[in-house]
Amino acid sequence: MNSLDLKDYIVFLVYFLIVATYGWWIYRKKKKAVSASHDYFLAEGSLTWWAIGTSLIASNISSEQFIAMSGNGFKMGLAIATYEWMAAGTLLIVAIFFIPVYLKNKIYTMPQFLQERYNGTVAMIMAVFWLALYVVVNLTSILYLGALAINGISGIDTKLCMYALAAFAIVIALGGMKVIGYTDVIQVFFLILGGLVTTYLALDRVAELNGQQGIVSGFKYMTTHADSHFHMIFTKENTNYPSLPGLTVLIGGMWIVNLNYWGCNQYITQRALGADLKTARKGILFAAFLKLLMPVIVVLPGIAAYVIYQKGGLQTEMLQNGTLNPDKAYPVLLNLLPVGLKGLAFAALTAAVVASLAGKVNSIATIFTLDIFKKKIDVDANEVKLVMVGRVVVVVAMLVAVLLAPFLGIDKKGGFEFIQEYTGFVSPGIFAMFILGFFWKRTSSNAAMFATVGGFALSVLFKFLPRFVDLQFLAASGFSYPIKQDDGNVLYEIPFLDRMGFVFLIAVVGMVFISNAERNKQKRGLEVDSNMFKVDNAFALGAGIVVAILTALYAYFW
Repeated sequence: MNSLDLKDYIVFLVYFLIVATYGWWIYRKKKKAVSASHDYFLAEGSLTWWAIGTSLIASNISSEQFIAMSGNGFKMGLAIATYEWMAAGTLLIVAIFFIPVYLKNKIYTMPQFLQERYNGTVAMIMAVFWLALYVVVNLTSILYLGALAINGISGIDTKLCMYALAAFAIVIALGGMKVIGYTDVIQVFFLILGGLVTTYLALDRVAELNGQQGIVSGFKYMTTHADSHFHMIFTKENTNYPSLPGLTVLIGGMWIVNLNYWGCNQYITQRALGADLKTARKGILFAAFLKLLMPVIVVLPGIAAYVIYQKGGLQTEMLQNGTLNPDKAYPVLLNLLPVGLKGLAFAALTAAVVASLAGKVNSIATIFTLDIFKKKIDVDANEVKLVMVGRVVVVVAMLVAVLLAPFLGIDKKGGFEFIQEYTGFVSPGIFAMFILGFFWKRTSSNAAMFATVGGFALSVLFKFLPRFVDLQFLAASGFSYPIKQDDGNVLYEIPFLDRMGFVFLIAVVGMVFISNAERNKQKRGLEVDSNMFKVDNAFALGAGIVVAILTALYAYFW
């Protein structure tokens, strides 16, 4: 039954009071410093490594992981965990090579990087673009999927869920990055605790259905009777190959997804930009370890729901409008939890959504205030006014998201893949612009514009071009794969991860060509030297452990 018991609401109320009280205490303690804009937006110099690490995870893990990635676990299995496990490796690259460049050059926002590296036109175009993307795609999808999930658990009206989530996130975000960073520690605690409880009970339920007991028995049964759901690399014969096209997950577009997200994304990098290099690196390494744990929380429950469904359970619960909907896997599992524990899982899901909303809206406020308002609207604005503007933007952005969220359309590929594919229209060009801007001083502003605008145009072209090309040629090419539609027709499409890889390579080649053609123009390189990339022994040891674990996981589940 989709409802919560009084005990569940009490558990949730305890969570809410803990977060609210701690957030208020942090705000009161740091109130004097919040009048400074860099302190409000970046918590400059005050976040510890463990606060940075947990805040990174809290900002990243949201309804798209709990609901949509769990749905992909139901549909395609453990392979979807490659997004999480490769993110752990990506975080190490970001800590070693990206963060030192930002900190050495005192970069606080991504548009600021573009301003200093290229010019004001590139920076302003991307600032406006990022604001639109963060509000229209990211903020609305987090809000929409989160409200759907909470509705599925509690039965509370979806719109009311959206209003409550938005209000909760606004309260936290108004306190600035310090409040967000430190309350995220509590959010991640509830997120992990509630997630592990759900996984434990899901595996135990699988064992019970087969006359056994314990999560070990449940996991063994899953690996034996759902063997197809425990392969990390798909062959072309697998119906899910277009979503995760073979070795592309190890050597292709998946790297662009992760490096762009973790290294060139204001929403994520903002957590580390106010810290010193050693603290930032320790926090990012901590986040990498937490990332290794995430598939246990968000993917295994989806596989467990698949096994239960195959055994004849959840036949009605998994349907939506008479059709099987994998994205219902996690909410359905939560409704199987006993009283009290269901409240804990409810709190964990809410924590994930609220933390992501607060982090995202803070980044929106940061970009608008520092890169648009301060530079173009009121260049003489003092620190107090900038903080006030930031708070107004927090409220306005969330209101816009609340208005847009009900109109969000999630296609049949599922929520997680929907978000990855459509942000992937711009990721290759943006990443090319950043990576060459970091490490090649000859890169010109016109080359950056080509990567941004041309990259998007190429992504759209590669998305729709196969539909107008000879189908037999495409079938033999190996670069596009048939997808059977509900109406029986066959659609040929290049997998979006492959598409991202192709666009990135073309963007880089185009940038090199344009930059060399403009070699007589003045270039604006950043301050970069090899000593910036040296790491201490403790970080090297931790990074080595992460790499070893990743290698073992891929070797075992290949």
